[in-house]
Amino acid sequence: MIGIKGMGGGGKTTLARAIFDLISIWFEGKSFVENVREVSKGSLSGLKELQKQILKDVLNDQSIDVTSVSDGKYMMKKMMCSRKVLIVLDDVDDIDQLEALAGELTWFKPGSRIIITTRDKQVLLAHRVNFIHDVSLLSNEEAVCLFSRHAFGREIPVHGYEELSRKVVHYAAGLPLTIKVLGSHLCNRSEPEWVDTIERLKTIPLDKTLKRLELSYNGLENDQKETFLDVVCILKGETKEDAIRILKSCGFNAQIGLSVLEQKSLITISTTYGLGFHDHIEELGWNIVRRMHPNEPNKHSRLWIKEEIEDILVNQSGTEATTSIKLGYSNLHPEIIMKGLIKMKDLRLLDVNGDASRKVDEGRQYLPESLQSLCWRGYPFRSLPNTFQANKLVNRESKISKLWEGGERKVFNKLKFLNLSSSKLRTFDLSMTPHLEALNFETCKNFAELNFPVECPSLKFLNLSRSKVSNLNLGMTPHLESLDIGYCNHFVELYMPVECMNLKVLNLTGCKLPENICRLECLENLIIWMCKSLLDIPDNIYKMKCLTCLQLGFCDKIKKLPEEFGSLECLKVLDIDGTGIGCLPQSIYQLKGLRIYGSREQLELNGFSSMTELIRGVFYRVEL
Repeated sequence: MIGIKGMGGGGKTTLARAIFDLISIWFEGKSFVENVREVSKGSLSGLKELQKQILKDVLNDQSIDVTSVSDGKYMMKKMMCSRKVLIVLDDVDDIDQLEALAGELTWFKPGSRIIITTRDKQVLLAHRVNFIHDVSLLSNEEAVCLFSRHAFGREIPVHGYEELSRKVVHYAAGLPLTIKVLGSHLCNRSEPEWVDTIERLKTIPLDKTLKRLELSYNGLENDQKETFLDVVCILKGETKEDAIRILKSCGFNAQIGLSVLEQKSLITISTTYGLGFHDHIEELGWNIVRRMHPNEPNKHSRLWIKEEIEDILVNQSGTEATTSIKLGYSNLHPEIIMKGLIKMKDLRLLDVNGDASRKVDEGRQYLPESLQSLCWRGYPFRSLPNTFQANKLVNRESKISKLWEGGERKVFNKLKFLNLSSSKLRTFDLSMTPHLEALNFETCKNFAELNFPVECPSLKFLNLSRSKVSNLNLGMTPHLESLDIGYCNHFVELYMPVECMNLKVLNLTGCKLPENICRLECLENLIIWMCKSLLDIPDNIYKMKCLTCLQLGFCDKIKKLPEEFGSLECLKVLDIDGTGIGCLPQSIYQLKGLRIYGSREQLELNGFSSMTELIRGVFYRVEL
C-alpha cells in the first residue's frame, strides 16, 4: 500500500492517474475509485457501492452485487486474493473507508499495489501504510509550462504576455489547481482582461481554489478550526514552541491541534521558518474570518491588518466579536490603544509591538480581564493596571519594572508562561505564580534575586542568562527540564539540594559547577563555556548516560578528560575549543559518530587526521 499525501489542489489525483495509466497493463485486475470521501459521506451505502465498483472492475463481472459493507469485505477478501491487482483509492479522509475498501494486505495477491491519495497523513498512519509520498508543489518553471498549456496551448507564454504570465504564476504559488483554473480562464482573453484579473486577485481570492481547500478545514473539530484560524491570522512565523505556549494560554490543546493541522496539509512546521502555510491556505483562513462581515472589520473574530486595527482603536468601535489581535509596530499612543480595547470584552489574545519611549499617564491604563495571552513588546507603563485582575492571564511578555503599582501583592493563579526578558525588574517571588511552567528573565540587567517557595511543582523552563543573579537555590523543582544561567555579570553559585531528575538542558557558561552535577542522569545538553575556575571534569561524569552534547569551550584550565570518558555512550558532540586539552583518553574511541569541535592545532595535537578518521569511522571533525 502506497500513500500519496498533500494539500487540496496539489495534484495528488493527477499523479495517481498518471501512475495508474502507466503501469495498469502489468496487473490482472485494476480499479480507479474516484472521490471516496464524497461518495461514502453520510451513509454506509456509499461504501457498499464503492466495494461493488472495485469487485466489478477487478473481476470484470458486472453482475456482482454487495448487500452490506460487511458482506463486501468478505467478498473482497475471498475473491481478490488470487489476483495481482492495481487499485487507486482517491481522496480518502477516514480510516473506515480504508478498512472497507482495502482492509488488510492479505486481501490481495502478493505483487498487488493499492495507491491511496489523501490530505490527511494520519489516515495513512492509522492504516499502517509505510510508504507515503508527499506531493511537491510545482517549481516556477513547471508552473509556467502548465499555465501556458492551458492559456496558450503551448509550453511557453505567447510573446508580450511573459510578464503577465509571471504574475499569475506567482499568485498560484505552485498549486496546480489554481494554475489550471486561471490558465483556462485567461485563454483567448485580451491584455486588459488579464490585467483586471490580476488586480482582482489581490483582494478577491479565487473561489474555486478556496472551495477545494476548505474541504480540509471542514473536516476539523471545532477547537481545531479555532486553532487553525489563530495560526493563519496571528501566529505565522512563530516557532512551534512559542505557538504551543500561546495556544495553550488561550485554552487550546496545542500539541495535538498543530499536529492535526500539519497532517491535514494545512500548515507546515519548520525549525528555520516556524509555522507556515501556502498562500492560498492563508487566503482561506482570512476569507473564513471576514466573509460574514466583509466590510465591518470590528465584527471579525481576528484582527491582523494594521490599518483596520488602528481605525477600530482610534474610533473605539471594537465589539465582543473580536477574540485575537496582532498589531504590528504602531505609532498609536499606548493610552489610545488601551482605550480602544474597552468594548472588546471577550479578547483573549493581544499581541502589540509598540514604542517603549512614549510618555504615558500611569493612571490611564486598561486591559480586558478576559485576556489569556498578552504580548506587548515595548510596553511603556512601569507596571500592570491596578484594575486588571489577570484572573485568566496565562502568558505575558513585556518590559516593566514591577508587576503592580503600590505595595499590593497579587497572585497569578493561572499564569503558566511569563516572559519578562529585557525588563527592568529587580526581584521576583515565585510564590505569586504557583502554576508557572516557564519563566524567562533573559538580559534583565538589573535582575538580582529570584525567590523560590518550598516547592515549584510545575516549573519546567527557567532562563536567567545575562542577569545579575549571583546565587540560585533551586529548592524543590522536580519537573525542571531546562535551566540557563549563562553569561551573567559574574560567577553564579548554583545549589541543587534535591537533584532535578528531569533536567535535560543546562547552561552554566561562566558559572561554578555544582558538586552534585553528575547525579543529573537525564541531562542531555551541558554547556560550561568560559568557566575559568574549572580545573577538570569530574571523574564520575560517566554516570550521565543520556549526555549527547558537552560544550567545554574556553575552559582554558582543563588539561584532560577522565579516563572513563568513553562510557558516555550517547555523546555525539564534544566542544574542546580553547581548552588546554592536548590528548584525549583512549576510551573515546568507543564513541561512534562523535563530532569533535576544536582548533586545527588542538585536533592535530590529538593525532586525528582525515585518514585515521576515515579508517576508524569514528570521528567527524569540524575545525574552527
